[in-house]
Amino acid sequence: MTDTALVRAETTVRVIAQTALDNETYFCELDAVVGDGDFGYSLARGFEIVLGDWESMEYTDIAGLLKKTALILSKRIGGTSGPIWGTAFLRAGGALGDKPDPTGPDVVTALRAAIEGVKQRGNSDVGNKTLLDALIPAVDEFEAGLSEGAGKALERAAAKARDAAEATNGMLAERGRAAYTGERSKDSVDAGAIAVAVMFEAVSKTWQQDELELT
Repeated sequence: MTDTALVRAETTVRVIAQTALDNETYFCELDAVVGDGDFGYSLARGFEIVLGDWESMEYTDIAGLLKKTALILSKRIGGTSGPIWGTAFLRAGGALGDKPDPTGPDVVTALRAAIEGVKQRGNSDVGNKTLLDALIPAVDEFEAGLSEGAGKALERAAAKARDAAEATNGMLAERGRAAYTGERSKDSVDAGAIAVAVMFEAVSKTWQQDELELT
């Protein structure tokens, strides 16, 4: 594994964590429309601990980093979000295994493992109005754009995640607390899908800035 690969992975996890903190109120407001309004709070508290424990986290590779993050999220995020987000990071880390320097296709494999974990944990799929409605299209777009380089692929994935997340407005919620609101759930976007989009956008922006600094 190259130092650059690990640093990039660490940066990505830290950006995701910081994005959860920065958007705590926004995510809560989205969730409050048809949910209990605590999604942003729960997500922020989990990732806050990830950042707070960063210096004491022990790992030697990217897979280890993802698994340590998964452990914290599973224990610290309340409600159903903890197991779902924890499973995503855990499955991604498991898929990477001990690969010394993950390639673009390796990353796709890890992301698809995360998706399968979320599907199983949440008993959900595309069309149920969950974070999967943004995550799956984003990963598909990332894979399709790899021939243009990881940075461009990530940019495309972020744009796709945003479009897909916004498209959850009008969908009927079939999972989570929002499902209990019936037809009223169609009148808003899904908070989890928007969170995925915002995180993809933040990571893409950071990668673009890093590339500029390296040139």
